[in-house]
Amino acid sequence: MFNTRLSVEEFMKIALAPENADRRLQLIDGEIVEVVSNNKASSTGMRIATFVNGFALPRNLGEMTGADGGYTIEGEQYIPDCAFTSYARYPHSTTEAYPDIAPDLVVEVLSPGNMNSPNEREKMFRKIGNYLAAGCELWLVYPEDKKLERYIQGEAVRTYRNGDALEGRGILEGFRLEISNIWPR
Repeated sequence: MFNTRLSVEEFMKIALAPENADRRLQLIDGEIVEVVSNNKASSTGMRIATFVNGFALPRNLGEMTGADGGYTIEGEQYIPDCAFTSYARYPHSTTEAYPDIAPDLVVEVLSPGNMNSPNEREKMFRKIGNYLAAGCELWLVYPEDKKLERYIQGEAVRTYRNGDALEGRGILEGFRLEISNIWPR
């Protein structure tokens, strides 16, 4: 029997090849997955990044990456819609394509295609598990339903909707996000 799963090294050769420079590729369970988004999901991710950055930058807490910032999480390569890494966790920027850094906060904005098939749902649930195992807080955002699910290791999932406010914890203590401010008008 042959192993058809890619190793991290094989993936990196493909992902960093010049012909793939404009593609957003992830390695999930040994398979290459191209990240495909849409304007609504992109706008939603950028709004969240803007709110988090608006809190973190003046306090010099860390750095936010957008939808082209990759990470190595539990041996797999992911590109979240945005992520925040505190200087306490990682004190400097890196030029690596997929650094072995677990951000403090990861935001994944679901596009309609993210959960349409059992295979896509399985990949998303695998990512959720890996983010939590790596110590990340995860915000899973559903623009179509106008809701946000907050995942923190060892705690029950909390769902936020319009009218709710998400309060920051840990390095983002004092941050407050009114959920209704996320959605494009």
